Amino acid sequence: MNITLEIQNLKCGGCSNTITNKLSDLENISDVITNNEEHTVSFSYENEKALLKAKQVLHKIGYPIVGEKNALTTKAKSFVSCAIGRMNS
Repeated sequence: MNITLEIQNLKCGGCSNTITNKLSDLENISDVITNNEEHTVSFSYENEKALLKAKQVLHKIGYPIVGEKNALTTKAKSFVSCAIGRMNS
């Protein structure tokens, strides 16, 4: 199944790299594509458990789904994830 999620804190290529790498490492997740202009991430998933795990990982690394709580600590995590993504690109 395919899904596109609108996420918060997605700002640049560094963010995109981190999101793509973290989600691609998950079991039963593939074809990860981010869109900085639309603030979305799209991917294929095999089952609901994989989808839930992907959403949890996004939140953990600082990119919660639009509508979820986006606390200052979550925003700070996104800055760290962005920096890591820039270094690893």
